[in-house]
Amino acid sequence: MAAPSGAASCEDFAESQELLRVMRTIDDRIVHELNTTIPTASFVGKIDAGQTCKELYQSLMDAHTSRERIIKNCIAQTSSVVKTLREEREKAQDDVALLKQLRKEQTKLKLMQSELNVEEVVNDRSWKVFNERCRIHYKPPKSQ
Repeated sequence: MAAPSGAASCEDFAESQELLRVMRTIDDRIVHELNTTIPTASFVGKIDAGQTCKELYQSLMDAHTSRERIIKNCIAQTSSVVKTLREEREKAQDDVALLKQLRKEQTKLKLMQSELNVEEVVNDRSWKVFNERCRIHYKPPKSQ
């Protein structure tokens, strides 16, 4: 269940959003993953649930960290572009094309910021499910 680790292009929001969607596969399938790998009481001796939960924990941490890094990187890049366009706009107040470009970049920045909120909701849901199923098998480090 490894997530793709490709560098995101922040130029095209739809492309960035698609990459994040693909990278969220681990979160989308966490219930299925836990149901198929964590044994019920009758199969407890046949599978090492502690090791399975530890591996899933590490996969979730890696996925969440990489997605957050991508989103924050895109926010920083887009913020920089917006700042530059604002400065240019102050020098050329009558440039309609510049105003249009500025509005486009501001919209993209708002979308990226909302994607950070989506990421928080996805992560919270995954950790809730993980903790419900793995709390008796694996205790993650306190850094979560």
